[in-house]
Amino acid sequence: MKKKIVSCLLFALFSLVTLGVPFSFAADGAVPVNINQATVLELQELPGVGPALAERIVAYRETNGAFKSAEQLAEVKGIGQKKMEKFKDKIVLE
Repeated sequence: MKKKIVSCLLFALFSLVTLGVPFSFAADGAVPVNINQATVLELQELPGVGPALAERIVAYRETNGAFKSAEQLAEVKGIGQKKMEKFKDKIVLE
């Protein structure tokens, strides 16, 4: 049974890579959050980001377009240098 599960997971991962789906891991092994595509719920996976802040990130993105750099997140009310330090290695801009 374990072999079947492992085989299925490996097949799924191989399929994603073969199809060209971007796939990477953060330093802690977690899948990073793409701040240009993430939903409110996905953004809440970042440390220090709750529902209200996640909604402000999405609203900023919808108003101003895709983030061009991680530092641009500081323009969102509620994100300062300390908060950025908590999750800067857990985000991507694909």
